[in-house]
Amino acid sequence: MTTIRGNESGTTLRNRLIKSIVQALRLLMQKQEPDAESRDLAAYIVLALEKIAESVETTASAWEKRDYWLKADRFRQEWAWCEARSQALAEALRADDWAGVAQELAFIGQALRGVEVSTNNRIGKPWVGAWEKFSERLA
Repeated sequence: MTTIRGNESGTTLRNRLIKSIVQALRLLMQKQEPDAESRDLAAYIVLALEKIAESVETTASAWEKRDYWLKADRFRQEWAWCEARSQALAEALRADDWAGVAQELAFIGQALRGVEVSTNNRIGKPWVGAWEKFSERLA
């Protein structure tokens, strides 16, 4: 049997994840106090940033195979914030430090300030159950 791979390019994946992160950030900023949905939203942002970092590495590796070393390095530098912010947000989430979570979300929001998501989007709610997936990794 052959492996079935997704037909979504790295750029498409990154754009979709970034728009869903922006949507999750909007919902989180509307919350007055942390609740179960807040945990799901924050955990989703961590998981999505990790997926973006993974796709960046895949893309850069493909460029390196074609001897586009400079392009790959610049691309990695452009997206390096994803891995750093996901790690910091994950640590704050594990410690149940919502002040730290808010600070990291502000950094992420600043990095994504130019991204526009229409009110009539088809993103849905990909963050439902993200806290469980995030918690499973801790065990």
